[in-house]
Amino acid sequence: GKNIVGVVLQCNGFEVIDLGVMVPYTKILETAKAENVDLIGLSGLITPSLDEMCTVASELQREGFDIPLLIGGATTSAVHTAVKIAPNYDAPTVYVTDASRAVGVVTNLTSDTAREDYVHSVASDYEKIRHDHAGRTGKGKAQSLEAARAAKFSIDWEAAAPPKPTFTGTKAFDDYDISELVDYIDWTPFFRTWEMKGVYPAILEDEKTGEAARNLFNDAQAMLGDIISGKWLTARAVIGFFPANSVDHDDLEVYSDDTRKTVSTKLHFLRQQMLKNSGRANFSLADFVAPKKFGVHDYVGGFAVTTGLGMAERVQAFKDAGDDYNAILLEALADRLAEAFAEHMHERVRREFWSYSEHEDLENHDLIKEEYQGIRPAPGYPACPDHTEKSTLFKLLDVENQTGISLTESFAMLPAASVSGFYFSHLESQYFGIGKISKDQIEDYARRKGVSLAEAERWLRPSLDY
Repeated sequence: GKNIVGVVLQCNGFEVIDLGVMVPYTKILETAKAENVDLIGLSGLITPSLDEMCTVASELQREGFDIPLLIGGATTSAVHTAVKIAPNYDAPTVYVTDASRAVGVVTNLTSDTAREDYVHSVASDYEKIRHDHAGRTGKGKAQSLEAARAAKFSIDWEAAAPPKPTFTGTKAFDDYDISELVDYIDWTPFFRTWEMKGVYPAILEDEKTGEAARNLFNDAQAMLGDIISGKWLTARAVIGFFPANSVDHDDLEVYSDDTRKTVSTKLHFLRQQMLKNSGRANFSLADFVAPKKFGVHDYVGGFAVTTGLGMAERVQAFKDAGDDYNAILLEALADRLAEAFAEHMHERVRREFWSYSEHEDLENHDLIKEEYQGIRPAPGYPACPDHTEKSTLFKLLDVENQTGISLTESFAMLPAASVSGFYFSHLESQYFGIGKISKDQIEDYARRKGVSLAEAERWLRPSLDY
């Protein structure tokens, strides 16, 4: 997305200085001062970026800057910009919804005639957002953690023994055949990357965007052929299965072997706290693994896959040749292939490695709709919003040594075209969103994880209801 914004702005006559990803605020400010820039744009992909954006705004204020600050990216919003970022900086701070709006926003902010009215309009909108947000805060229908746990999702663990994986420990896959992943690609998000809104394959016949979508799709198919025949990218994966039981309501004990005498690590999850109608459960991922007190032998799985090895060099070669289009196309395809790899490995897990659905036979559109048994939630996503649990997952699977995927300080994965998460096998396991959580749960979560309250709040800030 950030790359597309850069290209769009350059095509409209603006000079763009791209500092890359995970850039410290000191470098942003130094470059802004040295280059005498007119605006600064920040993009946030994962939730830890949100706090960093507040830091950048505060530092811009402290250093006396007065240039506009633009905010965009997957985790950002008008509310977060208005409530959390803008109050730190006196100069205009503007949320940009997508790449198609960037030119209009930048044009208004750099126009001698339009800027004043535009800035006043944005400031007025954000004041209203802050007022509305203040009125809503704390008024959501929540319940205590104790009450939420009393309404946990209930499973009859004595009805049937949980399926046992074909192995415990880890299994790595090096230089996986990318041609096996192509049929698992979900093309709809690919088109959204290019600001083309529509569902594949219908988008190819859309009256307005059909021709452009077909041209893009044909280019993508051609590049996929080059990726496979030229071995542009290397795909690696690691999966693992481990004896486990739920404890303390929302944690999983992971054992070193099937004797279950030694706890090798703990996985920490959160629970929904929203007040629901009678009979509706408040979910935690821990609900889908048998409680230790029942003496039932259950398991949890994990995975990490990447199709991004080799991508950075190839993308840079395109950029050096002035070919931004193919640079972005390759990044977009690598992302789609990584998601396809996660889908493919999960299918192999269900049919082969955990083998609880060995006769499953689903088409790709059924896989996209998740019409299968089991789930693969990822840390940082709605069911387990804490990105720091990736650290435990990576240690459990020895991800960096097995695949070359590493974690940054903000728990983003490198290469970016990587996916990781947990495997749950139970027939009744399902995806859900934690939603907003109260201070009693954050305090309990910090205690269970052995971190300070401030640390837990830092990583879960978007989920807090206070």
